[in-house]
Amino acid sequence: MGLAALADAPKPESTTPPSHGPKGSGCDNLPMSEVLDHNTPTTPPAADPATAADAPASEAPAVPAPYVPPKEAQDLPPGWLYVESLDLEAQGVGHRLDGKVVFIDGALPTELVTANVNRKKNNWEQATLTEVHRESSQRVRPACPHFGLHTGACGGCKMQHLHHGAQVATKQRVLEDNLWHLGKTKPETLLRPIEGPTWGYRYRARLSVRHVLKKGEVLIGFHERKSRYIADMRECHVLPRYMSDMLLPLRALIFSMDARATCPQIEVALGDDVTALVLRHLEPLSAADVQRLRDFAQAHAEHKVQWWLQPKGPDTVHLLDTDVPQLAYALPEFGIRMPFKPTDFTQVNPAINQVLVGRALRLLDVRRDERVIDWFCGLGNFTLPLATQAREVLGIEGSDALVERSHQNYDANQATRPVGSPLAPTRFVARNLFDMTPELLVADGSADKWLVDPPREGAFALARAVADLNQNRELRGSWTPPRRIVYVSCNPSTLARDAGLLVHLGGYRCTAAGAVNMFPHTAHVESMAVFELAD
Repeated sequence: MGLAALADAPKPESTTPPSHGPKGSGCDNLPMSEVLDHNTPTTPPAADPATAADAPASEAPAVPAPYVPPKEAQDLPPGWLYVESLDLEAQGVGHRLDGKVVFIDGALPTELVTANVNRKKNNWEQATLTEVHRESSQRVRPACPHFGLHTGACGGCKMQHLHHGAQVATKQRVLEDNLWHLGKTKPETLLRPIEGPTWGYRYRARLSVRHVLKKGEVLIGFHERKSRYIADMRECHVLPRYMSDMLLPLRALIFSMDARATCPQIEVALGDDVTALVLRHLEPLSAADVQRLRDFAQAHAEHKVQWWLQPKGPDTVHLLDTDVPQLAYALPEFGIRMPFKPTDFTQVNPAINQVLVGRALRLLDVRRDERVIDWFCGLGNFTLPLATQAREVLGIEGSDALVERSHQNYDANQATRPVGSPLAPTRFVARNLFDMTPELLVADGSADKWLVDPPREGAFALARAVADLNQNRELRGSWTPPRRIVYVSCNPSTLARDAGLLVHLGGYRCTAAGAVNMFPHTAHVESMAVFELAD
């Protein structure tokens, strides 16, 4: 399905959900406000999933059919290309008449374009758009002057030229395609895409810093498109407005410092009402430089700027001045406040995070008599809200430091809970979750529901342990698998891989899945999937 067809599919704002799911769909218990109409089509599979999954590994791959150009690609002037789709990097995809694939930076589906070829291989070419002869109806004017294909363009965004509704449709299609092609899995229901503000959403950023002698100035920003050089950024529309306005003052600050040549990075971490700036410095700062940092914070006191210094690795990060407000974000739906350090993992987009946590818990549908495990729990972003609903919660995380802070966050929130509404008993455990075994899984005990929120590497070891216990039930003992799993993913390919294990070997059905537009204007795809025990 091309982008034009996707853009015509029901949008989250206009879709009216049915009053109930189809009988036997496995979606009867999902909140209807979270799902698209059950008649909304997904990508038609090329073959039955069971047949595809059961195909012997030794079977010779089918010979691909000869490329047949679409009607729009026929009889074009020499050098013209018809753009058929977008790839995972938001590049337009077209074909030569002989079937060779051409990836075109800056091109959009349905467009007729010419492009300059930068790289050639036997069966594909890499090109950059030079002219649009027929423009897509989804093409829009980028808001940021640093976005584009020009020399020095910022590489932070890849999709500002595409209407935001089409961006979401593209990400939903990427999710569905990955689930089918990599996991041989097709969700029974599509969740409504989670969307939010498209500008000013980015509360986390790692900005490179470089003193450029030839220019006689300091550059601070993201890297240029496909380059190791830093873009000459003077504004950034995905940062909050006040943070964008701070870019030039930050450049002036670093240029004024004695250490201007030995400060390679500033990491931005914004809380609900605090601005944390982490300065990486390769040499000790002079007393004059420390005072310059303090003066800058004072000049931007309305945004509660606080400096953190990083002389070496991440474990050396510390506050310049300790008498400052605490960096934190809130989850108001659950009455939870989450303090964090600027080097801790937190979601880039706080507005989407609030919606994400709320949806995950509604889909999990935890009851007061249930035990829940939160895998890859981090600071407790999901764990603490789960503790407002469950009988007992276990949070498991790979980092000892995060486990310690999770304990602290739990204790702090428990101390401020309303009378009669305490958090459920909750334990946090540190463990290497990339080395899970069936024995460790059984030792953690049975749970009614799971929340899984892994990093980009996914949760392969966990899914494999579930599959092993399903295939070798004598290993279970008294252990029982969770009836429902909500899997939050930041990488659709590893989600698809793990979904394939859970569905084809683990005894689960994928009852729902949907995209999460955590990073508007980028090609990054976040998503969520629901798995129900089949028997």
